[in-house]
Amino acid sequence: MKKILVTGGAGFLGSNLCARLLKEGNQVIALDNFYTGRKENLVELLQNENFQLIEHDIIEPIELEVEEIYNLACPASPPHYQRDPIFTYKTSILGALNMLELARKNKAKILQASTSEVYGDPSIHPQPESYWGNVNPIGIRSCYDEGKRGAETLFFDYHRKYNLPIRVIRIFNTYGPNMDPQDGRVVSNFIMQALQNKDITIFGEGSQTRSFQYVDDLLEGMIKMMNNEDDFIGPVNLGNPGEFTIKELAEKILQMIPESSSKIIYQDLPWDDPKQRKPDISLAKEKLNWEPRVNLEEGLGRAIEYFLQLSN
Repeated sequence: MKKILVTGGAGFLGSNLCARLLKEGNQVIALDNFYTGRKENLVELLQNENFQLIEHDIIEPIELEVEEIYNLACPASPPHYQRDPIFTYKTSILGALNMLELARKNKAKILQASTSEVYGDPSIHPQPESYWGNVNPIGIRSCYDEGKRGAETLFFDYHRKYNLPIRVIRIFNTYGPNMDPQDGRVVSNFIMQALQNKDITIFGEGSQTRSFQYVDDLLEGMIKMMNNEDDFIGPVNLGNPGEFTIKELAEKILQMIPESSSKIIYQDLPWDDPKQRKPDISLAKEKLNWEPRVNLEEGLGRAIEYFLQLSN
């Protein structure tokens, strides 16, 4: 049994990770300030004697005794991270510093949940970890993109200066149970619009591409990365290399919810919206023996079922 801290533990990814770590027999502490995390994601876990929930903002330091830290705390969808961009940036940078210091004091292993957004609007496709990205440092997405890039810098500097055992993953679009139906991400947006018979809103022509990963696949990759005992610290892409246009995603969701009367409408593309996004997962296959197993149709079926239950 390990004592593991998950920051952002009440969020979509954090709550799923907490459940998985508890199932594997660990003690888990979830930290969350509930800026975007939801207590209802943790209702069942709170019955577990090995689970503890602490309301805390990682912008402020905290003293805990732990053996591993998964640093997931940060608003992740554009409407949420753009709502207070300075807060988002502080969460990434000051939060990373505080968690790195906590890891250093505990001699703990620490994993940073970075993002495919570090690649910006990529000029290389698909994106390998060796690509340095094409990021606008002064755009409306920069608080998140540059915040995550800065956090990666801090992680690698702590590793070089203090020999801290770090792990850095770059997460591509992920979806599944415990997503906030109002979080503004494309999968949850489209499913909720279809279920409520509202127009499905596509920004631009819908020709921009994304790769969609089911949450269970991501959790497997995260845990494999944390537990790998080699010198491999990352960064490593964790995503599904299946590539779809946004229009294809909308059409597929409408096919899977045939009773929906929703129609697809088009609006202007937001500033700095990436045109392509697809992970090169060669490194994850080689170093972690990991690749996603849930295809888009199967994963969307599970997600639709989850959102249907929320609606009832």
